[in-house]
Amino acid sequence: MTASPRPIFAQDLPVQADYESLKVAAEWYAVLQDTEADSRQRAAWQHWLDARPEHRRAWAHVEAVSRRFTLLRNDGEREAAEKAVQVASRRVPSRRQAAGRILALGGVGIMGWLAWRHTPLPAVVTAWRSDYATGIGEQRDIVLADETRVWLNTRSAIDVHFSQDQRLLTLADGEILVETGKDARQRPFFVDTRYGRLQALGTRFTVRQSDDDVLLAVYDGQVRIQNLAGRVALVRAGEQTRYTADAISMANPADPARQAWSRGVILAENLPLVDLIAELGRYHAGYTGVDPRVADLRVVGRYPANDRDRTLAMLERDLPIRVQRTLPWWVTLEPR
Repeated sequence: MTASPRPIFAQDLPVQADYESLKVAAEWYAVLQDTEADSRQRAAWQHWLDARPEHRRAWAHVEAVSRRFTLLRNDGEREAAEKAVQVASRRVPSRRQAAGRILALGGVGIMGWLAWRHTPLPAVVTAWRSDYATGIGEQRDIVLADETRVWLNTRSAIDVHFSQDQRLLTLADGEILVETGKDARQRPFFVDTRYGRLQALGTRFTVRQSDDDVLLAVYDGQVRIQNLAGRVALVRAGEQTRYTADAISMANPADPARQAWSRGVILAENLPLVDLIAELGRYHAGYTGVDPRVADLRVVGRYPANDRDRTLAMLERDLPIRVQRTLPWWVTLEPR
């Protein structure tokens, strides 16, 4: 099958391609996957591809999503990558040992590992360097030496550094829920993020880190924020806020949905459909798109985070939408 001029990985893509171009690109991809596709169809596809820059961006996006799945079709690569992820998702005494075990896979194993770096399973380089990590759709509940409980959401990774003077978690990626333990030595408890440091003051709280900011929601006690610019704020139980390296937003009422994920649930309380699908997409590989005509439909309910098909069936039952499956890994929600 003819491809675009160069391989394009997910990180090369624009944040959002337009919906109609993505829809047509996926349809063309399905057509060209057919072994009976003829030269006229390929010529028509090329004409469409060259017509607008948006078409080429959409095609690159479809290719990138497809690549994540086609890499898994080779049994040798899949087995090697699975072993690598197993190494990544366990706590290991030495990161060099972890690297050595991955390198020891050898041959196809190395190719599988490198290939999976360009898939969403999980952010593997971050994962194998971290003390604890999860892949797509995986959630973990761990208990630390001081009886602190930490839940890791999908695609998350943390490092744990306990010393004589402090207890420190470093959130490398993703989202965590923390319920601090009562330390006999009364050491302060910190969470470092890319945009600043949090100090827990006898608390239960969630921290979600993205490229743009960090979202903190506090459910018990208080959490002190100090961002990289030195700005300080105290967030109390029942409040949430966002902060960046330079600024801390005013606190708002905490969203109960922010901790529902620890029970495997996406909680929607009058949530726009497009926002629910974006949250669902964090737990699943592939693409799930929403037609702009139904994007703002309001959704209320509890949905299983790790069962996309069941969630989509529930939405199709309750809303005036239909689920369109153009490819096994490409799904869109459209008006019924």
